[in-house]
Amino acid sequence: MTAESDDSPQRILLVTGVLGAGKTTALRTLEDMGWEAIDNFPIRLLDRLLETEPGSARLDAGSPLAIGFDTRTRGFDPQKTIDRVKKLAERSDLLLTTLFLDCGGAELERRYNETRRRHPMSEDKPAATGIAAERELLEPLRRWADVLLSTTDFTTNDLQQAMREHFGQTRPRHATLTVSSFGFSRGTPPLADLVFDMRFLTNPHWVDELRPMTGRDAAVGDYIRRDPAFEEAFARIRDLLLMLLPRFEAQGKAYVNIAFGCTGGRHRSVFMAEQIASALRDAGFSPTLLHRNLASRAADLLEGAQV
Repeated sequence: MTAESDDSPQRILLVTGVLGAGKTTALRTLEDMGWEAIDNFPIRLLDRLLETEPGSARLDAGSPLAIGFDTRTRGFDPQKTIDRVKKLAERSDLLLTTLFLDCGGAELERRYNETRRRHPMSEDKPAATGIAAERELLEPLRRWADVLLSTTDFTTNDLQQAMREHFGQTRPRHATLTVSSFGFSRGTPPLADLVFDMRFLTNPHWVDELRPMTGRDAAVGDYIRRDPAFEEAFARIRDLLLMLLPRFEAQGKAYVNIAFGCTGGRHRSVFMAEQIASALRDAGFSPTLLHRNLASRAADLLEGAQV
């Protein structure tokens, strides 16, 4: 997350809505995007949390803050909340936004039945009774909120995506990206989102002078480049990754692991991982490069077992 300057307003997002509409998911998504998240916070204490005197101590480094509350929060009073937030919004050092999460009654009933939870306002009556009472109580907040999201037809992933679209300005530009190499004959591939098998390329291991070298050595690289399949394979893999990575990020994927394998994990996979990592850096990404078996001993038995 890019740090905000000391002069920029403190971003505050108040997250509320009907119970069962997805407040917990929304707050967790904001947290993943770099917000500080507090749930079930008594809004009557908001002034104290934000240090009401302008110019006094600010929250840590101006980090954006998301505060969740609902009808279960102690001292909940919609009109008093609105009045308090209106007063705080007059401060030039704060940027306050209110998000209201709504959901259709039938869908809320389905969710309560599915989770076997009792609506806090239904007592011994059907969930629909509590939902209706809560909706009436929350109506002033619903009308007043800056952003209204209805999650009636949302999956959890849909809500996460909507939160990123509305409040994702503070997320890092790129996901955390790792490019690695490994040897199939030395164990199964590491946990990875994408695995590319480089064993279709001519194996430098069977050239005596190249065997003790690795894919980081120029001679090995030159040998692999002479394989007629290399240039086209490299270009297609590079272009595929350049197409996929922004899509992963748009879906909120925080970590992307790309692995290249060959037989021993010392020549072909290492060279391809190095070349792809370089191409990704040229495209503006910042991959971490890892070579699992680079220091392993060259072994004819292993190489001969798998071409």
